[in-house]
Amino acid sequence: MVSEVHEMNGMTLIVKTTTRLVVGFIVVFASYLILQGHLSPGGGFAGGTILACGFILLILAFGKDSAMVFLGDRNLTLMDCLGAFGFILIAFIGFANGAFFRNFMDRGTPLRLLSGGTIMWSNIAIGIKVFASIYAVFLALVYLRSKKKA
Repeated sequence: MVSEVHEMNGMTLIVKTTTRLVVGFIVVFASYLILQGHLSPGGGFAGGTILACGFILLILAFGKDSAMVFLGDRNLTLMDCLGAFGFILIAFIGFANGAFFRNFMDRGTPLRLLSGGTIMWSNIAIGIKVFASIYAVFLALVYLRSKKKA
């Protein structure tokens, strides 16, 4: 009986199977955009948005209860706060070194992953913040919709 209820949540088997196959690629691509944003088009905002879309796809395919296993409200709030705190921390460490958002890290070899100084770390913080914010807005809309139906 429990498996029947679980199977009734979400969409069809085809959509669930396709989602299982695609979400991993979405997460990898979003991570690539976030990490390579200082070298190519992309960055924290684009990567965070795509990452949130991957998790939104999980909710659409499996239902809100099954998707909350991956990332609950508490962890989502923590990620949102950590993304904002990380971005502000990078700005103020630069301020302590002479100017707001000053690059306080070694720039490294051009066109390498660690060549952007603090830009890559800012992209990571922005990516986490954008992901958590967009995903939280979607969850709020899902909860409002479910309460409106009841």
